[in-house]
Amino acid sequence: MRFHIVNFPNTETTRHYQPCAYTQKNRRFASMMTELGHEVFLYGGEENDAACAEFVPIVTRAEQSEWFGGADLYKDPINLTWSPHDVHWQISNERAVTEIAQRKGKRDFIGILGGTCQKPIADTFPELMTVEFGIGYSGVFANYRVFESYAWMHAVYGSYASVPGVMSARGQFYDAVIPNYYDVADFPFSEDKDGYFLFIGRMVEAKGIQIAIDTCTRLGVNLIVAGAGEVPEADCVEYVGVVDSTRRGELMSRARAVFVPTLYLEPFGGVHAEAMLCGTPVITTDWGVFTETVQHGVQGFRCRTLREFCDAADAVHKLDYRGIRDYAISKFSTDVVAPQYEAYFERLLTLWGDGWYAT
Repeated sequence: MRFHIVNFPNTETTRHYQPCAYTQKNRRFASMMTELGHEVFLYGGEENDAACAEFVPIVTRAEQSEWFGGADLYKDPINLTWSPHDVHWQISNERAVTEIAQRKGKRDFIGILGGTCQKPIADTFPELMTVEFGIGYSGVFANYRVFESYAWMHAVYGSYASVPGVMSARGQFYDAVIPNYYDVADFPFSEDKDGYFLFIGRMVEAKGIQIAIDTCTRLGVNLIVAGAGEVPEADCVEYVGVVDSTRRGELMSRARAVFVPTLYLEPFGGVHAEAMLCGTPVITTDWGVFTETVQHGVQGFRCRTLREFCDAADAVHKLDYRGIRDYAISKFSTDVVAPQYEAYFERLLTLWGDGWYAT
């Protein structure tokens, strides 16, 4: 199989850009499909460390600086704006179209994660199948879609259920749910935990940072906070800034638990999967993806009141750290997820023949 994967205009497909989950999905997808023997053309910025048949730069560092006001796109990847009419999307889409046209073959796949912002690429190549292959966002458009969780798939379906007299949206046979995926080597394991709890991610209210602070304040324990943004002041907080992939793994592996108390319906929440890969318990809210990935009292705790968050923090030391890691590897490692993607795309290939009726 042959894939054309188009990265975002604001980042590079390297391990360095950890704060952008979708950049890392593009990078890891290219590598794992290449390792399975498929041909991957990856389009992006000037830098790349993903395995692929060919890396095609379509955006320069100078252009990124111009478009995003010289912002540090490692520390602030959310500086990206989300209109297909924005100059950075228009130019990167046009260049991707030009480069794909020179390389495309029959029955190739185009893979994007920018939703409607990258729709012009799909519109240019109706003879190819465009797949949104890791949806954790709104603004979906493709005929073929892979969601990061059933919770988010159902949320997106529900958002279109507005026809009078229709109870709910219909499912789509050629959609799928495949979780996010990670290189296990990036996540060290430690049986020995230190005394701190960890919150790592964007410093926005919707990520639940205040819940982590309130819990640790009430218990009188330390909370290390890492990520981009302004951290609420509290005596329990030690802010360590934006951390690289090595420091990220160290902090996660030694934490008593990682807080991921997202207030909105979390499509995936990569931090909680990363923490579990380190053998570290997670403390989450009780909706979204967590209902699928966190067995209450096994890999962590799903909570609905401050009392429950405090009880969870008091109890995490009783959990089986090795069991948490083994579970996470069985769910989220690239070795496990890559065959799921391969099977999904093989299913799509049947649409060139008998499709749903293929034997």
